[in-house]
Amino acid sequence: MAADEPQPAKKLKLEAKPLRQNILFGMGNPLLDICAIVDKDFLCKYGLKTNDQILADEKHKGLFDELVSKFKVEYRAGGSTQNSVKVAQVSLFQWMIQQPHKVATFFGCIGRDKFGDILKEKAEEAHVDAHYYEQSEQPTGTCAACITGDNRSLVANLAAANCYRREKHLDLKENWQLVEKARVYYIAGFFITVSTESILTVAAHVCESNKTLGLNLSAPFISQFFKEDLMKIIPYVDILFGNETEAATFAREQGFETEDIKEIAKKAQRLPKVNKKRQRIIVFTQGKDDTIVATADNVTAYPVLDIKQDDIVDTNGAGDAFVGGFLSQLLYDQPLEECIRGGHYAANVIIRHSGCTFPETPDFH
Repeated sequence: MAADEPQPAKKLKLEAKPLRQNILFGMGNPLLDICAIVDKDFLCKYGLKTNDQILADEKHKGLFDELVSKFKVEYRAGGSTQNSVKVAQVSLFQWMIQQPHKVATFFGCIGRDKFGDILKEKAEEAHVDAHYYEQSEQPTGTCAACITGDNRSLVANLAAANCYRREKHLDLKENWQLVEKARVYYIAGFFITVSTESILTVAAHVCESNKTLGLNLSAPFISQFFKEDLMKIIPYVDILFGNETEAATFAREQGFETEDIKEIAKKAQRLPKVNKKRQRIIVFTQGKDDTIVATADNVTAYPVLDIKQDDIVDTNGAGDAFVGGFLSQLLYDQPLEECIRGGHYAANVIIRHSGCTFPETPDFH
């Protein structure tokens, strides 16, 4: 193994008890990613920042067609939560040389169309137990990943993803039974724009059952424009993920009066919590800089794995991959340090490839 490649962590003791199916539950916006390397003129034309995540609006109407016609594009199954549970599943299935199929369950809404069929195929390939709510009113959602250097600007057209309805899917007996089977739950903040009531329904079950709920801040606009709904969910959250930009915006919106990320993590950790049996954990990634983790006892900085700049292909999906790697260790009740190590390893692998994709035989022991 070359010195600049991600070094394997110490071997996990996984022999004691194999994971059962549907132990991890994710709910979010399934999107088909349309990825392309673009120029700055393209970003300027549509008012995009080099490293951001936004929802498409009227001024982005022609963006998707122009992206496909002007640049060389690749199509991939995406969506933040779906990426994370996929990485968690692949981490368990391939990277650790285990064979737990369908450990991860995923709920979301797609259209009855070609792109929807592709998403179902990709979920099957990744051994994720995807149960989509399929409808014909809107086409399957898409996300334009506009790549410049090692930055990416994501523009999501939710379309069908925005049509998820709790009463038509989550509340169905056979689907709710899958919710009940899980022990760890993860939802990206993006889903707040779609169905806060679905999140709160799941969150209440997690709290009552003393299970674990992870939530991601996902993007600055969630803390800014969906603040009220976000703060309805936060009291149920056991593990809060985010990056440095999202953390800074969250702090401003909450009136924390500090720009120090360690202080932000500490204050976020102390926000009101419903389930007092589980102390909240805050995990803020900072790209190449240390990951900041706050618990009830302390705030710790964990250095990321080294990587040469020339080896970075695309940072798109790094945050989702980090969460997936983290969750893969959490499912085995590994210590927090090992969860962070799993997250760093997964992110380090992902950024060496285009999009949230991975090699067939990574080496994580």
